[in-house]
Amino acid sequence: MTSYKELGLVNTREMFAKAVAGGYAIPAFNFNTLEQMQAIVQAAVETKSPVIMQVSKGARNYANGTILRYMAQGAVEYAKELGCKNPQIVLHLDHGDSFELCKDCIDNGFSSVMFDGSALPYEENIRITKQVVEYAHAHDVTVEAELGVLAGVEDEVSSAVSHYTKPEEVVDFSTRSGCDSLAISIGTSHGAYKFTPEQCTRDPKTGRLVPPPLAFDILHEIEKKLPGFPIVLHGSSSVPQEEVDTINAHGGKLPDAVGIPEEQLREASKSAVCKINIDSDSRLAMTAAIRKHFDEKPGDFDPRQYLKPARENMKKMYIHKIVEVLGSNDKL
Repeated sequence: MTSYKELGLVNTREMFAKAVAGGYAIPAFNFNTLEQMQAIVQAAVETKSPVIMQVSKGARNYANGTILRYMAQGAVEYAKELGCKNPQIVLHLDHGDSFELCKDCIDNGFSSVMFDGSALPYEENIRITKQVVEYAHAHDVTVEAELGVLAGVEDEVSSAVSHYTKPEEVVDFSTRSGCDSLAISIGTSHGAYKFTPEQCTRDPKTGRLVPPPLAFDILHEIEKKLPGFPIVLHGSSSVPQEEVDTINAHGGKLPDAVGIPEEQLREASKSAVCKINIDSDSRLAMTAAIRKHFDEKPGDFDPRQYLKPARENMKKMYIHKIVEVLGSNDKL
């Protein structure tokens, strides 16, 4: 067994408490590749921000669990090399779908895990979440649970419709499961197509889709019932239109891709929401830079030639999210 402490990682307990008290949110950026990891660390160090590097089950299978463990350790050492004396980096499992997967991640150096039982019957969700919590807490690992269902597609997680979290259930669920943070559903959605055109209106000036607002009334009701408890928002990429436009201008096909408006995420960050997940925006930033490079320099074939601008574009996006949206900069 490898403890996350041996890798220089931290769990989320202290950073969430500070975020809730300080009215900001911790960035949770998904990564699959070396370039994504480098960009995340560079952005976190430059902005002096704590950060959660998270991987899904699919990403873990893609990159290999052993390699990810050493990448996480490398991220900590890289942050120190860049001048951060005390980096606050979490390695988190995103959307774990079984106790066995969560246990394996804990045994292999993850400092935080999520068990997503949102598609299960309520009592079954509590039962397995509690099982994960008991094992995780024995190793000082923190646990995120989910109540409510997000629409959209992200790796293995898929739902055609969303089901808002019921505020009347949150106290019972968090108390009986023992989870450290709770992912809720208030209208965010996975993927780059978070809403159908029928769910949106169109800006008469630009013709772009305008998504429906988040259900802040539900969030505020949950805050009242669980004062000070760490709340998490999944599916919170804003799907930057400039990246979508770049992709489409250089051979891509992403019609009507739309995300969560950043002003709504800023508002959420100032509440009990202390962790906001961003994945699709990184994919879009990477793909936009690569497509543009291939279109403009078709003779290039060295991966470093197109992955370097991709890394720079992701870093730019991460810094923007940290400083302009989440407010987690200058917190180290």
